[in-house]
Amino acid sequence: MIAAKPYPYLYKDIDRQGRVRWRLRAPRRSTVTIRGEYGSPEFAANYRAAMEGKAPAPVIAPSRYGTIDVLGRSYLRSADFAGLAPDTRRSRRMIVERLVDTYGKLAVAQMEHRHVRSIMDGYANKPGAARNLLSALRVLMHIAIAEGIRKDDPTIGIRRPKLSREWWHSWDEPEIEQYESKHPIGSRARLAFALALYTSQRSADLIRMGKQHVKDGKINVVQQKTGTRVWIPLHPQLKVILDATQCEHLVFIVTEHGRPYAHSKSFGNAMRAWSKEAGLTGCPLHGLRKACARRLAEAGCTAPEIMSITGHKSLTEAERYVRAADQRTMAEAAMGKISGTQSYPR
Repeated sequence: MIAAKPYPYLYKDIDRQGRVRWRLRAPRRSTVTIRGEYGSPEFAANYRAAMEGKAPAPVIAPSRYGTIDVLGRSYLRSADFAGLAPDTRRSRRMIVERLVDTYGKLAVAQMEHRHVRSIMDGYANKPGAARNLLSALRVLMHIAIAEGIRKDDPTIGIRRPKLSREWWHSWDEPEIEQYESKHPIGSRARLAFALALYTSQRSADLIRMGKQHVKDGKINVVQQKTGTRVWIPLHPQLKVILDATQCEHLVFIVTEHGRPYAHSKSFGNAMRAWSKEAGLTGCPLHGLRKACARRLAEAGCTAPEIMSITGHKSLTEAERYVRAADQRTMAEAAMGKISGTQSYPR
């Protein structure tokens, strides 16, 4: 009995330099060179792939266990990462991949407090990026502790850089009037503007709003970032604009080609262009969310009432608007009390 060949249709070629080449010459197929040492797992895998007509399996160098590279890639495959909101997941992926590319070879077990500070110092002029980077580092350190790679968190004690108190510019009333005077009711630019101003929602939620979300005079929104469901009564001015704007799609805000915006950033770019047409600069889309919260605070709304519209999870942000509005009201009242005195005649 003749034993079957371990690799049918496989032939050995020897070139002029004496190097051995293994060629697969199967019927009705092109000749394929099988890479790897004869009989090795890599060789067998490449042979099977060639027999099945697939490309040879790529050779991937194993990463060192316990490095930033391994932890970062493990996190990006985790259920915790998959459970983030799409926009948060996209930005977090960029941060982790940048961290892996720059510091991937560092051993997590040997990281110290001073190493984290050194990494953070590289973002001294970018407080927003530094805060995001620190958050990503803390996530990776928690994974390292859970897997027994280290016992402590070297990011403890590292303070998050302070952001500007204003951060996103809040549109003021003259800027709002200037935009509205340029873009009339019935235009796409005015509709998008009104939805942002009178609902105080994020761009990712604005581009998903449609007629199906309006019921009993309210807009029903499930916020993409937080999962919070809010019911926002239609402001009379917003209702006028919605009624005056033709909409034959499932969403209110569409591109010039009549399609929904695929991403919140592209919608933000469109709003920036419309603002520029109105002669405005430095007035971002997110500033309309702040402008709505400002108006609510100036109207005497409490922090919980503002949160019921904006969907904020924490009282901190809403209370800031209330404090600013109270300061303005009290300052006007205080100055009014002395406006008729001898020191401050009318």
